[in-house]
Amino acid sequence: MVAGGRRGRWAVALAAGLLGLAMAPGALLAGTTGKLAGTVLDQDGKPVVAVTVIVGGLNKGAYTDTLGAYAIQNIPAGTYAISASRLGYRKTTVQDVIISADRTTDLDLTLQEAAVEMKEVVVTAERPPVDLNKTSSEVTITSKEIESLPVQNLDQVVELQAGVVDGHFRGGRQNEVQYQVDGVTVNNAFDNKSSLTLDRSILEEVQVISGTFDAEYGQAMSGVVNAVLKEGTRDFRWGGELYLGGYLYRSNQTFRVHNPGLDPSDVQSYRLSMSGPAGPKTTFLLSGRRYVFDDYIRGVRRFTPTDSSKIADGIPVPTGDGKEVPLAFSREWSGAAKLTNTAIPGVKLSYQAIMNDTRARRANWAFRLNPDGLNRQKTFSITHGLDWTQTLSSDSYFEVSLRQNYFKYTDYRYEDLFDPRYDAAGPPDEIPTYEDGAIIQGVDLSRYLQETNTFLVKGSLVSQVNVANQVKAGAEIQLPKVTFGSPGYLAYTTDDMGVVHLLRFVNNPPSYVRPPTYHPLIGAVYAQDQAEWKDLKIRAGLRLEYFDSRSTVPSDLANPANAIQGVPESMPVSTTAKVNFAPRLGVAYPIEDKAAIHFAYGHFYQYPSIGQIFTNADYRVLANLQASTPLNQYGAMGNPDVKAEKTVQYEFGYKHNVTQDLGVEVTAFYKDIRDLLGVELINTYNDAQYFRLANADFGNVLGFTLSLSHRHLGPADVTLDYTWQRAQGNASNPRETASRAEAGEDARPRVFPFNWDQRHSLKISATLSQPNDYTAGVSLRLASGQPYTPELDTGFGADLTPNSGRKPAGLLVDLRAEKSVAAFGRDIRVFTRVFNLFDTSFLNGAVFSDTGSPYYTRQPDSGANPTLLTDPTRFYPPRRVEFGFSVGAL
Repeated sequence: MVAGGRRGRWAVALAAGLLGLAMAPGALLAGTTGKLAGTVLDQDGKPVVAVTVIVGGLNKGAYTDTLGAYAIQNIPAGTYAISASRLGYRKTTVQDVIISADRTTDLDLTLQEAAVEMKEVVVTAERPPVDLNKTSSEVTITSKEIESLPVQNLDQVVELQAGVVDGHFRGGRQNEVQYQVDGVTVNNAFDNKSSLTLDRSILEEVQVISGTFDAEYGQAMSGVVNAVLKEGTRDFRWGGELYLGGYLYRSNQTFRVHNPGLDPSDVQSYRLSMSGPAGPKTTFLLSGRRYVFDDYIRGVRRFTPTDSSKIADGIPVPTGDGKEVPLAFSREWSGAAKLTNTAIPGVKLSYQAIMNDTRARRANWAFRLNPDGLNRQKTFSITHGLDWTQTLSSDSYFEVSLRQNYFKYTDYRYEDLFDPRYDAAGPPDEIPTYEDGAIIQGVDLSRYLQETNTFLVKGSLVSQVNVANQVKAGAEIQLPKVTFGSPGYLAYTTDDMGVVHLLRFVNNPPSYVRPPTYHPLIGAVYAQDQAEWKDLKIRAGLRLEYFDSRSTVPSDLANPANAIQGVPESMPVSTTAKVNFAPRLGVAYPIEDKAAIHFAYGHFYQYPSIGQIFTNADYRVLANLQASTPLNQYGAMGNPDVKAEKTVQYEFGYKHNVTQDLGVEVTAFYKDIRDLLGVELINTYNDAQYFRLANADFGNVLGFTLSLSHRHLGPADVTLDYTWQRAQGNASNPRETASRAEAGEDARPRVFPFNWDQRHSLKISATLSQPNDYTAGVSLRLASGQPYTPELDTGFGADLTPNSGRKPAGLLVDLRAEKSVAAFGRDIRVFTRVFNLFDTSFLNGAVFSDTGSPYYTRQPDSGANPTLLTDPTRFYPPRRVEFGFSVGAL
């Protein structure tokens, strides 16, 4: 049902306009560079004119004007030494000045008069505990801070931030977050998730915006994560890291598998990185990692997939080797490369590539005695492309990025549909009375493929039009090619003689369809002004977003498959292009030197993922729909013609630097969520009914965050974030209303807590360090229970109001400790990490609906409960201990 070559004028006009803006001289891409600004005064507080301010290590600088003011733009994110000098004054250098992407770092300097040459003044800069200039909730974590945390990848860094619960930002649904690398999206159009896993070693800084965000960010309703990668160095450097680890937990916990003791080979990581010069004014960065993971949940190969047990007679015939094996595992190669050239004056060219290649198997407790019958998952992703940055003047520059984001995921036991091992093994089978119904023969017959290939052009511009105003304008085009579905189907049938046959279908519509391919078009343009005065900061912008699924839907939904005779004919009609305007506003107002208030407001749109709107979107399957057809027979039909989902956010906050080392911030927020993807009930001409996706769901989120940051609390730095929020709506997922109706429950819209509604969340991070000696970091997460639906008894109508119960609270503590040791002429850092230090067994997982507990049920012998009681996959992973060493740094 994909239509091509349509709406040419719309698509061509938009593409031309976007590309024209992106490539025009004078344009910027946000995401990798920041700005330094301030004033230079003398000892009497008077401005000093014509002072030279230089960013150390870069060929960048500026002169102060008649007011002593200066501004330096297009500085790559990182830590620098800033020097100020003028004849007749002592040179002053400020070290460890942190420049963050998309943000202005304020640095005011004081010069001392000197009649003769004197030794320069060197001071060390420290960021204030709370940034009074920010107009919304944003946290920037530097590479130095990341190194001290018990984290290994970007996702773990993000999860430590206030307002983030299992990937949900401030109560929004999952997949409402825009993930970027160096200011360019790496989200997969299929599910709007990040297509990459980024190791901490290549991160220069991470920006996490959990509230309102600027007009330059789109296709997100809840937050933005921008990972800025490190660049090559001018001198050759190399570094490496090796660590091993395993699980160590209490063996008397009956709900877990046998504890064999710590096996340090369960987790293995080997990384090598290097950077340096690669020619005249050219630098490179290379990093590669091998990661091996064996899950703590063990299966026993008591059976093989081709065993021929006497299932009908209840007699198992095991032929396996009885070996204990990890039920789940992962084998991953990952790497990053970056090449940067500055040979052309005023021009910076760079190429970067990031790759992940993973072979894995997911745990399924039912296959614990026949682990070889489980499917294998393969994931390959790469994002690569060119960045061109050109400085037009000291006040303006532009950047254009060209990217290819490729992602492929497969899930099947054997790659070849006609593999004879499918015939030899057959479908999964069990003896209900044997080992609680464990599968003892056969293989998983499900097959799945998802592939996305996106070409992306993004360009934008920044210009400091005057001392107070910095203007940005930008544009972006995404051309995804998305394929998903089953690469061949396996089905069993019985002939007239009672003989069972395994059939294969490659493409037999409408029931068995080859994975279709879709070509949506996504575009955006935006403009934004950042006005900065000493007593007021304003960020205002407007974003225009465009989406066209470039597909078709039935012209008459009452005759969806055009199979009802004597009624108006239904024909495929093209979907309509969607355009939305999103205003954004943020204000920060200092009420004294050490305190400020901020307010932010914005409209945020996000088009539902391709995987959601096109799943089950072939209406030909409804050809036999009758009034007597059960409502759940066909499920909810897809709809590629839905509108964008919308969230209107409001945020108000107060910030106060109580002392030089103690900062407090309180932020209240509200989100009005509309046009969420849900379902609507359609009536046909023959009195039948079916569900299809529509913009029918809604919700709202109310909450506040209290943050404390205290540096030099004795030898420690401590941050504390407490979040209270209430997230509620009529459905937690798009097809929930249809599921309730199919189960005979009340499907009318009503408001109740979302599945991820977590009223209380406390996150504490503490770091104890002595430079060049040791570092110890700990993170603590204390969370109240998420909701569940209680059940008074078994059977129809026994459950209570949806999500009216609460699961138990949970506590997680992770630890990292590092010690520097001099050996072999190198500084070697020996470290250990402990995840889930106190061996927490439960944190918002599954509970029994009749008790609200994960450990027991009032009907232990009813239904699937006997198997669930022994299933360790329901619980949080136990304590994991890792130890290793690293050498060198980039």
